[in-house]
Amino acid sequence: MKAVTWQGKRKVSVEEVPDPVIQEPNDIIIKVTSTCICGSDLHLYEVMAPFMEKGDIMGHEPMGIVTEIGSAITNVKVGDRVVIPFNISCGDCFMCNQGLQSQCETTQVRDQERGAALLGFSKLYGHVPGGQAEFLRVPQAQYGPIVIPHEGPDDRYVFLSDVLPTAWQAVEYANIPEGGSVVVMGLGPIGDMATRIAKYRGAGKVIAVDLVPERLQRAKDNGIDVIDLSEHEDDLQKVIFDMTNGRGADSVIDAVGTEAHGSPAAKLIQTAAGVLPDPIAETVFDKMGVDRLAALYAAIDTVRRGGTVSVVGVYSGKADPIPIDTLFDKQIQVRMGQANVKRWIDDILPLLTDEDPLGVDTFATHHIPLEDAPHAYEIFQKKQDGAVKIILKP
Repeated sequence: MKAVTWQGKRKVSVEEVPDPVIQEPNDIIIKVTSTCICGSDLHLYEVMAPFMEKGDIMGHEPMGIVTEIGSAITNVKVGDRVVIPFNISCGDCFMCNQGLQSQCETTQVRDQERGAALLGFSKLYGHVPGGQAEFLRVPQAQYGPIVIPHEGPDDRYVFLSDVLPTAWQAVEYANIPEGGSVVVMGLGPIGDMATRIAKYRGAGKVIAVDLVPERLQRAKDNGIDVIDLSEHEDDLQKVIFDMTNGRGADSVIDAVGTEAHGSPAAKLIQTAAGVLPDPIAETVFDKMGVDRLAALYAAIDTVRRGGTVSVVGVYSGKADPIPIDTLFDKQIQVRMGQANVKRWIDDILPLLTDEDPLGVDTFATHHIPLEDAPHAYEIFQKKQDGAVKIILKP
């Protein structure tokens, strides 16, 4: 089969690789019909290169048709149309029963001291082959697959794999008061969808911050108040306070994470680590604060006293300098973590209708053949051609 493989920093290629096969009784195989590129894929594409191996199959946002099932599978059958969550969870351990599927005790990557294994990620999360391919082996398929109707476009359902539950959890964790205000830092796919969900769920004022004109316009067209960071990098706090009665936002969602604009020192460390031999670079990542924290700092600065910061952007540094004194003084509540995909599906599925209140049917900006994945990664990473969400079509 053809698959998108990691070949080095800022380099992916589509290669012929062996078809996946059933390895465990609770595996299934799906023929992939749509698979997305995620902002987390860009971390692997560049920043997290020391944890990747040449030939790793990328991607963790797939959907498709079941073509083969293991002997223990009773919840799906050949021919079912399914979406596959990006985190691999068993559904029956202590953590899964707490609704913390991203911490599944059955698939935890203990040798890396990480939570549940993820599809198509680095060795930090299990090195499981991903879904940017023609076929995919799905572990723990007695629980993970989300069976969806055969009717309706792929675009309506594929975002159940990551974007929708991740954005939903970000809003849930933000604890926005009814009619209250929320600022979303970053208008990539998760930030964009978080603005839509916050508005749908009753936020009175939704403000989005970004510096890419097409992304700002996209949010503005959806009725979101926008701030162009390129014009207000030095007075962002004042602008947001002015928009929120001088108090600050009730809630702020950091949907940017480790590659935030405006963090030159951390970017230098990330760049330097990327050219070191992998064992040394891994130590640098593990022991030094290598995240770019500008978005997180902005969230802390612009949330009101007693407000909530919800962190959905991915961070990896172990020694990042956090302004704990400000967090304490302002009595800020902070929630964060990988999305617990299956926890939110029952809330989201009823919204995936012809009425399309979240705009999922038209959410993707690009549909690109799988064989053109290198081009797709490049325009997404460089924020060219209006690329916000790209769906690859095998």
